[in-house]
Amino acid sequence: MSNEPFFRRDGDLYQPTPVSRGPWSPTSLHGRVVAGLLGHAIEQKYGERDMIPARFTIDMYRLPDLSAAEVKITPIREGRRIKVIDAEYIVGGVSMARATCQLLRQAENPEGNVWVPPTWDAPKPGDIPAPTDARSAMGGMWATRPITGAFGTVGQKRLWMSEVRDCVEGEALTPFVRVALAADFASPFANSGDEGLGWINTDITVYLHRLPTTPWIGFEVKNHGATAGVAIGECWLYDEAGPIGSSNVAALAQRRNMG
Repeated sequence: MSNEPFFRRDGDLYQPTPVSRGPWSPTSLHGRVVAGLLGHAIEQKYGERDMIPARFTIDMYRLPDLSAAEVKITPIREGRRIKVIDAEYIVGGVSMARATCQLLRQAENPEGNVWVPPTWDAPKPGDIPAPTDARSAMGGMWATRPITGAFGTVGQKRLWMSEVRDCVEGEALTPFVRVALAADFASPFANSGDEGLGWINTDITVYLHRLPTTPWIGFEVKNHGATAGVAIGECWLYDEAGPIGSSNVAALAQRRNMG
């Protein structure tokens, strides 16, 4: 990719670039780049071709600035069929976020039929014109192809997203890292309404039964609920071949500080 990456390596540290800024403050990172980097680091060290990152959870309990970060990887369980790996995003010795990834070894499905949702009837991203509003890509953070619904509307929302930047400069953007980078989008997509977005997500949990085989990831809002300043949201995830899993988020009421 030719666009500026989200991170560059600086020895054992990762230096965020300016394009990593998030929507809440000009001095803080976007949560999705933190998730992407933690997923990248876990996969680099513990990924295997026949093991699927079936669950990837990120707790984001501090808002990192653009300082260089350390990623600390800790194996919790390294079994033949199940691995559980932790990763921390650390700035100046302070833990900012933590991820846990459960990797499961692939095998044959058991016999029998099980109910599944109807096939997703969305058009392919190549059949949808690119949006003319640059805000839909948040300053070039990703490419989008809206299907139904949009920010500022109330109703069904479906959309295709594709990454336009590397997570770490010079290091391959794998299918799992594509999902890890994109999954945070479930929060603004599920939790925004006719007054915009007033929620900042505190976590992401991705469930995958397979990795995407195409660059485009589809999002379909399936749930939003909010009471007393606490919200949850859920999106089902797709690639061009069909469903791949889901992204779930929890969020707190929040106002932007863009001064």
